Amino acid sequence: MKSYSKLIILSGLFILPTQFFAQQKEPKTVFQVSDAWSPAYDVRADAAIVYGINDAGGNFKERAKSWKDNGYTIQFMTGIAWGQYKDYFKGKYDGKQHFDEGQKMKNGDIIWHGEDVPYTVPTAGYIEYIKGLVKQAIDAGSTAIYLEEPEFWARAGYSDAFKKEWQKFYGSPWQAQDESPEATYLSSKLKYDLYFNALKNVFEYVHTYSKSVDKKVKCYVPTHSLINYASWEIVSPEASLAQLPHMDGYIAQVWTGTSRERVYFNGEFRERTFENAFLEYGSMVSMTAPTGREMFFLTDPIEDRSQTWADYKKNYQATFTAQLLYPTVANYEVMPWPPRIYLGKFKMEEGQERQPLSKAYGTQMQVMINSLNNMPLSKNEINGTKGINVLLANSIMFQRFPIHDGYTDPSLSNFYGMALPLLKRGVPVGTVHMENLDLVSGLKDTKVLIMSYANMKPLSPENHEVLAKWVKEGGMLIYYGRDDDPFQKVSEWWNKDGNNYAAPSAHLFELMNIKVENSKTSYTYGKGNVFVVRENPKELVLKKDNDNFFLDMVATAYHNIAPKEELELKNYYYLERGPYDIVAVLDESTSKEPLHISRDVIDLFDPELPVLHEKIVYPGEQAYLYDLDRIENKNQPQVLCAASRVYKEKTSRKSYSFLTKSPSNTKNAMRVLLPSKPIEIVLKNDANQIIKEFTSSWDEGSRTCLLQFENSSKGVQVELKW
Repeated sequence: MKSYSKLIILSGLFILPTQFFAQQKEPKTVFQVSDAWSPAYDVRADAAIVYGINDAGGNFKERAKSWKDNGYTIQFMTGIAWGQYKDYFKGKYDGKQHFDEGQKMKNGDIIWHGEDVPYTVPTAGYIEYIKGLVKQAIDAGSTAIYLEEPEFWARAGYSDAFKKEWQKFYGSPWQAQDESPEATYLSSKLKYDLYFNALKNVFEYVHTYSKSVDKKVKCYVPTHSLINYASWEIVSPEASLAQLPHMDGYIAQVWTGTSRERVYFNGEFRERTFENAFLEYGSMVSMTAPTGREMFFLTDPIEDRSQTWADYKKNYQATFTAQLLYPTVANYEVMPWPPRIYLGKFKMEEGQERQPLSKAYGTQMQVMINSLNNMPLSKNEINGTKGINVLLANSIMFQRFPIHDGYTDPSLSNFYGMALPLLKRGVPVGTVHMENLDLVSGLKDTKVLIMSYANMKPLSPENHEVLAKWVKEGGMLIYYGRDDDPFQKVSEWWNKDGNNYAAPSAHLFELMNIKVENSKTSYTYGKGNVFVVRENPKELVLKKDNDNFFLDMVATAYHNIAPKEELELKNYYYLERGPYDIVAVLDESTSKEPLHISRDVIDLFDPELPVLHEKIVYPGEQAYLYDLDRIENKNQPQVLCAASRVYKEKTSRKSYSFLTKSPSNTKNAMRVLLPSKPIEIVLKNDANQIIKEFTSSWDEGSRTCLLQFENSSKGVQVELKW
């Protein structure tokens, strides 16, 4: 049984004080909402992203004003591929119906997002319509525009609108994507380009128009991860957007609904929410880190699909923990659709009647989201062997549908085969995006790069030149792949315009003077090594106990570049960020032992906020802790954690007071650090009336007072005297 009496801080922390966030001009925490403000879901993040010009009955300006009047920065979000655009599709906008621009499947059916809401082929007319919406949002005072989910379904591509776009893009007649691998590949490239240009066009308009009215309006793309889109058979511009002019950043739309997607590992097909979320958030970080674009991480306390409250809670904790293990991101969308969370009803357990949000889960959730207002960036790193990455490319979306010549990649197993054997054994494997390879920091922190062309293809020979140069300078490259999928033969740069390679990997190997032999796996090029295994990565996870050779190879490659180090295998992840401990213990790993955190902590996943002398985290569980040894300025009275947001703090020699706000009809729990046990606690409502209904308890060892009372969005004034 492992025990941690004192964990070592790997490097210094960059901690911003609470007061800084209150003064920031740029929002650190946001949420998206279509409804007008209500005290029932007044979640107290920095910005309200008000959704849709035509959503919630229209009246965007009034809805936005209701949030602004309650202290929020106002921003705007709408879908770029779908939305409440019935005036456009039904002919009210320009006198013509536009349902023919919906994404159509082979049978002629439109793919719908909702009633009269088709997924759209982004034509020139549609883009002009979207510009009109964002103009209204800017005129109403929005400081940022979010165009979410640029999605083109892989199974679509049969509408007349798409056929016209094909003719314009390729200068040749449309080909049905089901006819050949090449037609599938070309169809996907066009889908990718259509939404890239749609966003480019609208963001250029936002920049130009906002400048003309003397405003600075930022542009963001809320999007699922590349991993999830590939898994769900959706094509999207993804990584290429990170270098788009006037594009300021992303919201990483990772939540239970994406991360619970079942995957294969060790021959077993099941949900692995924490692991999936970790990889999804990581792919979003690696997509933007080399470009310097902003990143917000999303979590959702529930999800789109109807589940039980118990299921939501378990998976929320998993995704929430995964996002916090990336210390270079400290901006968050704390939730989407707060009315759905605070006013919705779901089953507590299977078979039971639907129930509203429980007081306990509401308190826990609010403790978690309010901690994000103070979550620091950190130079600390997650524990474990770092610098081992898997190569990704946007083209991973191009081969998913339909199936050709029997080629299958069940549940994206060719990707997971390179990642899960490491991730499950405590190696925090990352991803590198091929689109960023030519940037200065593209491979900067990569020691071992694992790649395959079984599930994706390089979009230019320059990618290979960068990889060859990196290996020559000492990098370790592991290539897994039989190169036998039908997409190896599509008409692309490696087999046309003077090139005649049977597979794109042949071009890469030639650049490194490597002649691959069946009996040999290890090759030298310059100061680096290349390992070639003629198996597809999916075989590492589709079969039981089939990844030992792969792990040995990674260990060898890592030892080659770091001779004094060994590949560290373990069953947990741990990170310190300011006073917060973020912990995940893995199942299906190196052992079944729990992790012991043996020091005084507050358990932030427990709505009672207990002070523990030891926290035991079991395999398959996560923990979120406030370390009482790492409090900044222990002599300063302060709220350490709370199911509310704290304002207007005042401290005197014998008292500490503050105003605290959170959605009404929810229960607050807060733990307050004080010099000594309070002799008087006074709570008042917004009418300056005494609130008598509250409980308090004192923990002498931590010098903290636990206060519990009913929240109010209008605010509760708290004063503690000692």
